[in-house]
Amino acid sequence: MQQPNSISQALDAAYDSLIGLSVGDAFGEQFFRLLAYYKSPAEQRIVPPAPWRWTDDTNMALSVYAVLQRDRYINPDRLAQDFLDRYDSGRDYGPALNRLLRETRSGLELVQSAKNQFGGQGSYGNGAAMRIAPLGAFFAANLSTVVEQSRASALTTHTHEEAVAGAIAVAIAAAIATRLRGSPPPPPWDFLRRVLPFIPASEVAAKVARACEFETEASVYRVAAKLGSGSRISAQDTVPYTLWCASQQLGNYEEALWLTAKGLGDIDTTCAIVGGIVACYTGRAGVPVVWRDACEPLPSWITKSG
Repeated sequence: MQQPNSISQALDAAYDSLIGLSVGDAFGEQFFRLLAYYKSPAEQRIVPPAPWRWTDDTNMALSVYAVLQRDRYINPDRLAQDFLDRYDSGRDYGPALNRLLRETRSGLELVQSAKNQFGGQGSYGNGAAMRIAPLGAFFAANLSTVVEQSRASALTTHTHEEAVAGAIAVAIAAAIATRLRGSPPPPPWDFLRRVLPFIPASEVAAKVARACEFETEASVYRVAAKLGSGSRISAQDTVPYTLWCASQQLGNYEEALWLTAKGLGDIDTTCAIVGGIVACYTGRAGVPVVWRDACEPLPSWITKSG
């Protein structure tokens, strides 16, 4: 088991995850175009033509990484301000999050506005989960801290218990994948059962438990039909599927992404989450070079850290 035991190692692990997340995000986004020309592009292994542009998933993950790099922990107000500073309306944010970021002037106001969404219930969208994998890698040495810090990150924009549970689930999966690096990947059900105890009681947790029960030969189409694959853009119908996909191909980034894309749904986000988790195990070296070359590069300020 490997655990980052210094700030430089923690940042390096988070950077690996960020690379995997960004390439997964950009890869998945291309399928919305491919589906206009091919019935089953992932089944046919049709590699999207370059360039691949990443979306809000990566843009918000950049903020998470930046705050960890600067502060070494999540300060919700500062993270929220970073989300606002990096907001780019051309990155395909979800409707509720797009409106929230567009209409808010400060990080403090963003945190308060997030609490007031949907009649005070907060959003249960998948936006808190899509950006969180690098945080799990960063804090992998302490899983209790992963839970605490992923909750803090989620609450800047998503205060519903399902969104928080989804963020915790993805962050814990990323942390466990980081700790497993250098060891043989565990059976899928074993990986999921390592994650499950940390997820708060929720529909997300119940569906991750259900994911543990699929037989080894279960098809991705059946799993997507049972768990959802992000078509509702909710944590509940996104996170369990992505954890199942990551568990199936933890040691093979490319296979994990092809598997995930077959389930359709919110393909950029499901591929971002899976890519972020699997790269915690494989490292950035596990991400195909031709895919990294096809993907829009990360900003220069962040590549200096990697």
